[in-house]
Amino acid sequence: MPTSVSGLPFDDIRAILRALPPKDEEAIAAVRARDRDLTKPAGSLGRMEELVEWLAAWQGLAPPRVDRPLVAVFAANHGVAARGVSAYPPSVTRQMVDNFMAGGAAINQICAANDLGLKVLDLALEVPSDDITVAPALSEEACAGTIAFGMEAVAGGTDLLCLGEMGIGNTTIAAALFCALFGGGAADWVGRGTGVDEPGLARKAEVVTAALERHQAHFGDPLEVLRRLGGREVAAMVGAIVAGRTERVPVIVDGFVATAAAAVLHRLDPGAIDHCLFGHRSAERAHGWALEAMGQRPLLDLGMRLGEGTGAALAAVVVRSAARIHSGMATFATAGVDRKTDD
Repeated sequence: MPTSVSGLPFDDIRAILRALPPKDEEAIAAVRARDRDLTKPAGSLGRMEELVEWLAAWQGLAPPRVDRPLVAVFAANHGVAARGVSAYPPSVTRQMVDNFMAGGAAINQICAANDLGLKVLDLALEVPSDDITVAPALSEEACAGTIAFGMEAVAGGTDLLCLGEMGIGNTTIAAALFCALFGGGAADWVGRGTGVDEPGLARKAEVVTAALERHQAHFGDPLEVLRRLGGREVAAMVGAIVAGRTERVPVIVDGFVATAAAAVLHRLDPGAIDHCLFGHRSAERAHGWALEAMGQRPLLDLGMRLGEGTGAALAAVVVRSAARIHSGMATFATAGVDRKTDD
């Protein structure tokens, strides 16, 4: 994509958020009615039953279907990476994008094993966002344009969108965003990311503190927080989440960095992420705090911290299984199975 994309101004983005479609109550009721007739004790599938209701609510379908799941991985570079906040150099972002395209990354194997579509989006890797300790990461035009670009992630058709990212330095970016959106200090939110040592962790905290001090006058507006402290992959994921809602495509959010995109929308309007499921709890220590701040319960907890959409993709396997169970199971009547005697 170009470094600056003409797109929606921030006021238009706010207008879209004010007009987001609600969940489909009729679809939820239909799912609950069918669930009562399936050949199992009521509630015996636990959270799997909740997942079916969630899908139905935001697809507007009963029974819901997951026939075209898609993992979208947004890749971007960050000027702040030059400050030694990662165990890897910024060149690794491009190298990993090439690895995705060649089919050699973890996310490729998960998608291949489970018949998930994969789309990798290069967000101007040759032009990193600005160093947030000295300037806003993006201009308003570039930020709004990248949000608009992210809204195209659902183009081509999908019924379940999983969000992932790749970007050296982006756990530093995410930590700064969480500080600005939810409060606390840098030490509360920075973690080891790609595996930095103790001096690297201290540098991350120093960088986040410096960025917060420079931009703190603008923390009252979540979109300004995004453009000043975020990056292109975070802005694009914000757009993808919004597009999922408007196009009735449920969204599964991956780990620490992807959750920062959801947090921007949550601070604008908590209801803006009602169609999102948080796929897993990252081993990045502050991810659990971010989820708690938004009142979210992740589906999986596997001790992962890779990014790439890996946690979201594995959660999609569970979600698709839940949909298949609901739609494919026999009812008591069709299977000739007697109900409970008090039914």
